[in-house]
Amino acid sequence: MEQLGFFTILFSAVFTNNILLTNYLGMCSFLGCSREIKTALGLGTAVSFVTAATSILNWLVYAYILVPFDLVYLRFIVFIVVIAAFVQLVEMIIERVSEPLYNALGIFLPLITVNCAILGVSLFMVIRNYTFWQAFGYGLGAGLGWALAILAMAGIRQRLAQRSRIPRGLEGPGIALIIAGTMALAFMGFNGMVSLN
Repeated sequence: MEQLGFFTILFSAVFTNNILLTNYLGMCSFLGCSREIKTALGLGTAVSFVTAATSILNWLVYAYILVPFDLVYLRFIVFIVVIAAFVQLVEMIIERVSEPLYNALGIFLPLITVNCAILGVSLFMVIRNYTFWQAFGYGLGAGLGWALAILAMAGIRQRLAQRSRIPRGLEGPGIALIIAGTMALAFMGFNGMVSLN
């Protein structure tokens, strides 16, 4: 993957290979927390930050600890531990530095630990043999793409709740899945610009 630069991978991770709408990773919190724009913005920001930071940390752990000591088979456990520890550290720092921000994000931070999109980013970075900057670009782009998708979903759901009559059989998860499928089709329009394989 030496041929793709930081910004190309970043753009591709946001639009053409959106981790949520092409790989369907992180769907639980996407469907559960996308009823209001304010909530979606808080969770999307937190996921973007954690995804970017843990992609860097996991790349360093993989390249300088797991590969040299022939411990690559432990990557799943190590990546999960790094993600959980980083989320706990961020939660403690935010609680000490800014209590209003902690109160606003506090309920979303534990959800980030179990967001499979974040683990997926670390695993994709290993499978695709990314360099440090490529891994950072992919982690940041995947987080921003996830945030873009949940914000768009929240906007659509909020608008539908205010102005539309949804048939009783489609209320709740039914209409959410239809919207998610339609959004995935819309993002397919970006295919062919850049591909990450």
